[in-house]
Amino acid sequence: MTVTIGRRELLAALGGTAVAWPLEARAQQGERVRRISVLMNLAADDPEGQARIAAFLQGLQEAGWAVGNNARIDIRWGAGDVDRIRRHVAEVIALAPDVILASTNQVMAPLQQATRSVPIVFTAVTDPVAGGFVASLARPGRNATGFTSAEYGMSAKWLELLKDIAPRVARAAVLYHADNPGGIPQFAAIQAVASSLGVELTPVGMPNAEEIERSITEFAQVPNGGLIVTRIAEAIMHRELIISIAAGHKLPTVYPLRFFVTGGGLISYGPDIVYQHRQAAGYVARVLKGEKPADLPVQAPTKYELVINIKTAKALGIDVPASVLARADEVIE
Repeated sequence: MTVTIGRRELLAALGGTAVAWPLEARAQQGERVRRISVLMNLAADDPEGQARIAAFLQGLQEAGWAVGNNARIDIRWGAGDVDRIRRHVAEVIALAPDVILASTNQVMAPLQQATRSVPIVFTAVTDPVAGGFVASLARPGRNATGFTSAEYGMSAKWLELLKDIAPRVARAAVLYHADNPGGIPQFAAIQAVASSLGVELTPVGMPNAEEIERSITEFAQVPNGGLIVTRIAEAIMHRELIISIAAGHKLPTVYPLRFFVTGGGLISYGPDIVYQHRQAAGYVARVLKGEKPADLPVQAPTKYELVINIKTAKALGIDVPASVLARADEVIE
């Protein structure tokens, strides 16, 4: 789906409403309208995607770029579909935008294959150096820069949290995808602390919805189990299913991002990706003013969130320790 956003849509997005209709951009006298293309990995009706776009638009407005005045934005939603994302990439390149905002490795990989010249600002990308998107974090050196999702080592905190909130857990299934390059290092970081915490790990692949349900159901047949969901695109796209299955089997589960918990999950720890999109607007504004992505260092997350859903905890029969509640950035009653 493609969306072109104008002044009225900007107001709607900032109010949390989905946007859909176009408005031609009108520049002030003598000022060229700049074109910004946005490639999202989520679906157009995904509330998380809308929140990220709203944050980005707000950041642009604060930087002096008025949509419908001196800027025009085209948004394409990939909905986790690799073929659709590739088609959108081709469409965006054909538009010859001044800069592209790209979300996640799933979008960046085909985008970097398609262009080495159009400026790109990325968000929520795991290990952009290993992905070949930049030469280094300090000196990207190419046509892309942006914001990483998190470093792999912090994944160990998910298992620590699982033991903190559910001390009886002796087995943990780790949901990741073997074909996603970001999933394996996250599993390795969790594995590195598993023995010291007395937890046996079971890797669970996520090739499709049927396999996710089958694997978790099979794992849940043995008591004292819990789940850890890694921070990859496949988990995000199947999050409603994972949350539902975890609840059905009463499995305490640690998630990588806040919106899993607002959607009914138990607890999450991870970067604030919505805020990261607001930050990305600052980089886009700098590119529009003439700076090169090659000279803008890739930034690591500056905000991490620990979020707990008390309603879910009660449904699971979990009494959240006061020590965990005290560390929480948000508690959902």
